[in-house]
Amino acid sequence: MDALLGTGPRRARGCLGAAGPTSSGRAARTPAAPWARFSAWLECVCVVTFDLELGQALELVYPNDFRLTDKEKSSICYLSFPDSHSGCLGDTQFSFRMRQCGGQRSPWHADDRHYNSRAPVALQREPAHYFGYVYFRQVKDSSVKRGYFQKSLVLVSRLPFVRLFQALLSLIAPEYFDKLAPCLEAVCSEIDQWPAPAPGQTLNLPVMGVVVQVRIPSRVDKSESSPPKQFDQENLLPAPVVLASVHELDLFRCFRPVLTHMQTLWELMLLGEPLLVLAPSPDVSSEMVLALTSCLQPLRFCCDFRPYFTIHDSEFKEFTTRTQAPPNVVLGVTNPFFIKTLQHWPHILRVGEPKMSGDLPKQVKLKKPSRLKTLDTKPGLYTAYTAHLHRDKALLKRLLKGVQKKRPSDVQSALLRRHLLELTQSFIIPLEHYMASLMPLQKSITPWKTPPQIQPFSQDDFLRSLEHAGPQLTCILKGDWLGLYRCVDCRRFFKSPHFDGWYRQRHKEMALKLEALHLEAICEANIETWMKDKSEVEVVDLVLKLREKLVRAQGHQLPVKEATLQRAQLYIETVIGSLPKDLQAVLCPP
Repeated sequence: MDALLGTGPRRARGCLGAAGPTSSGRAARTPAAPWARFSAWLECVCVVTFDLELGQALELVYPNDFRLTDKEKSSICYLSFPDSHSGCLGDTQFSFRMRQCGGQRSPWHADDRHYNSRAPVALQREPAHYFGYVYFRQVKDSSVKRGYFQKSLVLVSRLPFVRLFQALLSLIAPEYFDKLAPCLEAVCSEIDQWPAPAPGQTLNLPVMGVVVQVRIPSRVDKSESSPPKQFDQENLLPAPVVLASVHELDLFRCFRPVLTHMQTLWELMLLGEPLLVLAPSPDVSSEMVLALTSCLQPLRFCCDFRPYFTIHDSEFKEFTTRTQAPPNVVLGVTNPFFIKTLQHWPHILRVGEPKMSGDLPKQVKLKKPSRLKTLDTKPGLYTAYTAHLHRDKALLKRLLKGVQKKRPSDVQSALLRRHLLELTQSFIIPLEHYMASLMPLQKSITPWKTPPQIQPFSQDDFLRSLEHAGPQLTCILKGDWLGLYRCVDCRRFFKSPHFDGWYRQRHKEMALKLEALHLEAICEANIETWMKDKSEVEVVDLVLKLREKLVRAQGHQLPVKEATLQRAQLYIETVIGSLPKDLQAVLCPP
């Protein structure tokens, strides 16, 4: 690895900024300031070590001007180490997700809107949470008083690029742990030279003598994912390491012990049900939770989820209270204590140690919650929920055949991902069709009147429409599709964060489309004819409204063509030119 790193001066270990006490808030950093490009990918890099007197302690934070609150520091420390029940020896990679605490985000995140407008909803930047990507090492070391070397390298980001950041840690962490060399500053300086994340583009990201080539999906991509195409390889030495995806996990490997219950788990995710995942280690826990939350794509997973959670988390009391119903959260844990604390939760998934033998591993059994034991709970899905849709036996046979033929895991994952995508699309298409019917007709949009309102969403009207337009008529997978929407008359989906998130997003898009159509109608009208019998007040009001629409459209908030923008600007100039000189001076100051 020395050859990859090159030879250069190395600074003393303390140069990365020890994690001293800081106040709540974020350090202000303008887009042109140092580390602005770094901040497009990562918030900071942390090193967490085990102190014999203090326990987990934050040793380094880089860049050193990035401020974490005391609560955030505590969360990172506890979430970056497996708990004592895991017994992780050697190297372990996992991830966590934690809530941001206090303080205002820095201005370097001003490009969030630009990135989010182009990225799929599942890959947009988190507005209120941090992801932590962890590389933990625990090995015997007689030179250490406790007998073990224990340290974690953590990448903190608001981007859900689990595959990319795990690959990055695989390059950085071994060098850092083996040499204990302060190479982090050099690595961070390299990341600060990366191009900004750009959905739809293939990016070459150099780090430690390796060029990692990635493509961030765009929201206009087709549903089928594809690895990045390689460009200009002859100019890249060494040849790039092509990462097939920045975010997709090996679904088949994650779901191997629960394949027979995929239908039930997909329905629980769709309805936003609380689910506790108890796993033997943080890597199994975090991958299972992330795999479950990816089941609903292209829908955004709008419930809370914690890939790895401990009893020391600041939200422990909030999630474990019995004074109210369990929150809409998927919680990944490794401490069996949670079985006792959360035995009132309606759904608990207990998974065992992963076994990567040639055959399909023993599938966990579906069990009633009453059979849940507080100690020595056996693997199983403990729930009273009964799936509305039938199990896809054809898919299970194909996957089993793939195991027998030693089919590559990425191909198996693609089969599973396509199945889940088709399920979600089958469920959501009737909602999309009904939502489209609420949009006013284009012929009802006239230039000089306020555009008509989008009709309200009626659950009863939608449910009636399913009789002749529901997925039960087109989807191969059979079962009680209508019952899934109604969910035993309690309409759980309509009460879930997923419906609320989907509806808000679609309503916002439709409102912007309506505004764009209205602007187009104005630009196609004869403005001089309209102005003939209008007062100065009405004309000035039109100028102000047109300017507001033009600013929104130029900021890519309105889906309009460039020709429409040019015509709107021409209209504004024409209207202002018709006004008296004193008003022109007010509307167009020098």
